[in-house]
Amino acid sequence: MPISSSTSPAVIRLAIDCMGGDHGPSVTLPAAQAFLAAHPEAEVVLVGLPEALKQAAQWPRCHLLAASEVVSMDDSVEVALRRKKDSSMRVAIAQVKQGADVVVQAHACVSAGNTGALMAVARYVLKTLEGIDRPAIAAVLPNQLNGFTTVLDLGANVDCTAEHLLQFAVMGSALVAAVDGKENPSVGLLNIGEEAIKGSETIKRAGELLRAADAAGHMNFYGNVEGNDIFKGTTDLVVCDGFVGNVALKTAEGVAAMVYNIIKEEFTRNAFTRLAAVAAMPMLKRFKARVDHRRYSGGALLGLRGLVFKAHGSSDAFAFEQALNRAYDAARNHLLERVHDRILSTLSSMPASAADETPQTVKVATAA
Repeated sequence: MPISSSTSPAVIRLAIDCMGGDHGPSVTLPAAQAFLAAHPEAEVVLVGLPEALKQAAQWPRCHLLAASEVVSMDDSVEVALRRKKDSSMRVAIAQVKQGADVVVQAHACVSAGNTGALMAVARYVLKTLEGIDRPAIAAVLPNQLNGFTTVLDLGANVDCTAEHLLQFAVMGSALVAAVDGKENPSVGLLNIGEEAIKGSETIKRAGELLRAADAAGHMNFYGNVEGNDIFKGTTDLVVCDGFVGNVALKTAEGVAAMVYNIIKEEFTRNAFTRLAAVAAMPMLKRFKARVDHRRYSGGALLGLRGLVFKAHGSSDAFAFEQALNRAYDAARNHLLERVHDRILSTLSSMPASAADETPQTVKVATAA
């Protein structure tokens, strides 16, 4: 079953942690089946407890891989790393590890498991790319231009240096170029104002590094942006530390759900509003689809020596399938190679303080 990672793959194979998330196989298996039906050229490696995978035994283009343990949503990083070495999460991640023979079992891994554990295990098993100190989680949020804004970091690193934010911008640019087809995506630095003099010392320094990268032709840096710019679509990519990014993500999901529920409540208030709802139903369905966070499932763990994607822990089958689709697109468009190439070309032209920053210990978030 090995595949070469050095050539353009005719078949994309995804390794799926079937036990991860709040719902496990009841969600991941239907999602995998739907993904295979929509991608006749793709294959999957389903990883999980043997009993849980039995129903997929006869599926076409499907390989089953047994694991004896499961990382639960409340397991600590230590438990996931040291005590559960045969977990479905770890076995799935290992399928994308490149060895000395440059042979891997899968092109990308997808899990809905514990975020902190996933990041820690992935970093331990795969290691980081040259020039990357900290991996970051990148995902997309809807904007009013009927498109998406990619944001990172969304929770992997609770605090970052200016050099880390530069690395996030480079990795995020490669992601947008690979998956969304924008070869020179615009980059915004999330701040409390657009002016260069605003923000913490870390943000100011990050702005200087990003402007230097832009001047050297390695990045399309727009400048500072504010939180509302994410949803305006001001830039293709927004960079921030993981604490701020995770708060922004959860706030956006909460506001979207609140607005939809308020509209639903008002349209069902009495007979007249219910009648109006019938006439407005097509518009309401389009609105729901545009703000439905399930459509944007599949955060990329960027900076690793292998492609790993994170679905929301509460994902249903539709949301998990979207994560599979995003991982498939990233592998098909050589995201790993693009990140590697952009990092090397950008950091080689930066000041020594940015290019030679000593890797620091990662502080991993534990949010699911």
